[in-house]
Formats: sequence, structure tokens, C-alpha cells
Amino acid sequence: MPRYRLLVAYDGTDFHGWQRQEPPGAPPLRTVQGVLELAVAEAVGAPVQVMGASRTDAGVHALGQVAAFTAETRIPLERLAMAITARLPEDVCVRRAERMHDGFDPISDCVSKCYRYTIAHGVEAPDAELLFERRTTWWTRQRLDVGAMRRAAGVLVGTHDFAAFAAANHGREHTVRTVFGCTVTEPRAGRLVVEVAGSGFLYNMVRIIAGTLVDAGRGKLDGATIARALSTGDRALAGPTLPPHGLRLEWARYGTVGEAGAIG
Repeated sequence: MPRYRLLVAYDGTDFHGWQRQEPPGAPPLRTVQGVLELAVAEAVGAPVQVMGASRTDAGVHALGQVAAFTAETRIPLERLAMAITARLPEDVCVRRAERMHDGFDPISDCVSKCYRYTIAHGVEAPDAELLFERRTTWWTRQRLDVGAMRRAAGVLVGTHDFAAFAAANHGREHTVRTVFGCTVTEPRAGRLVVEVAGSGFLYNMVRIIAGTLVDAGRGKLDGATIARALSTGDRALAGPTLPPHGLRLEWARYGTVGEAGAIG
């Protein structure tokens, strides 16, 4: 049967994360995978299993989540994304649909992903502008030292053991990961964007990296401390885990690292 790849965007505020969750003796929780499977099944007229590239946590958003399913459908490919979106709630949409080879796996075929964390800083109290960004932006009253954050971000680039930058229950046997890029930009006054691209990420890794960079911006730690955290695996040397609502999955890339393959 045909295999399809979807590019999916969602506001994660009202979801219990990506992955389908069915607690024993209770109704299923509202998840992105759950509502997407229902919409795809309704569109193609048969039950489907939709796999996602990243199991984003509750409250985390996505612009470039990649998902895949296998099904027969009479819907023309150019109308498939629209047909699925029409059956989705207003906080999810399918941006694009593509026909793929039968063995396409959005998880194992992915060579890199990028997440971004958005921060408002130097804001004494949430203003009218921040009111409309509250679902996607974390804020702090303190003005952060952007230069210090950029220097700290550079220490994280490369292949390291990121045990100090993962939640205790990360569930992975190995904690070595490669970060291809870690940047801090200031698109406008009072707003910062942390972007982290890598081969893969541990549970809460990007939110801990963002918290570590915020602590660097507050003058609480420096590059040497971050280097010790990487070398020792001591979670106490890294920064806090920032809340989920500032985090967004930007894109996933397929093919050889460095190729033009970012579906996001």
C-alpha cells in the first residue's frame, strides 16, 4: 500500500503531547497522534497508524513535525493535506503531504532535528504584546546578557555526553549526542530565540539547554561550568528545565547530513 509523509504543525497547549495515551479504565487523553489518526482514518476511510518523528511533550509545539502512514486512498495527492486538515481540530494542521517509498520511517530515517525556544526578557510584567505570545514564549523580568549566552552556547556544539542535560528518567541507554548548532538570536528588543539542531535529543534536553543558557545570561554560570557538566554528567552543574510552552519543533531532516532535506 502507498506510504505517505506529512508535515504537521500544532499548538501543543491543549495536548498531552504527541504520543497516543490510553490510561487503563479511563478515556484516551487528547494527543496530537490521537487526533491525527482519527482525521486520517476519516479521510481515507480505514483505520491507520500514524508515526511521528518526535514525541513532543505536553505543551510543546511544532512547526515541522514529520509523520507517516500507510493507506489506500482515492484522494489526489495535491488535495490530501487539505482533506486531512479539514477533519482536524483548529490547533493542528497538515502543511504538506508527499508520497514516499514503502519503508520510510520518520524516526529511524531522520538524520537531524531542530528545536527553538523563545524567551521574553527584561519584561517587568506581561504586557499586551506578550499577552498574545503567552502560549509560545517564556518570560523573565531579568534582562539577560546575550553575549554570555552565545559564548555558553558554543561550548555545547559537537559530540558530547549530554547526561547532565537530560531528565533523570530519560530512558536511554546511551546519552552521547551530536549538536550541530546552538545559536542565540535577538530578533527584536526583549525577545530571544535559542535554536538547537542535532542528531537526536534526550528527554528534556533542549529545555535544559535553554535553562542553562538563561543562567549564563544571568551570570550564574559560564562556559567552564558547562564544560564540566558535559565531562562529569553532573546534572547539578547545568541549568533548570524551562517550561514546555516556549519550545517548538522547527524541522526534521532526512537524507545525508548537510543535504537539502529539511522538510520543515
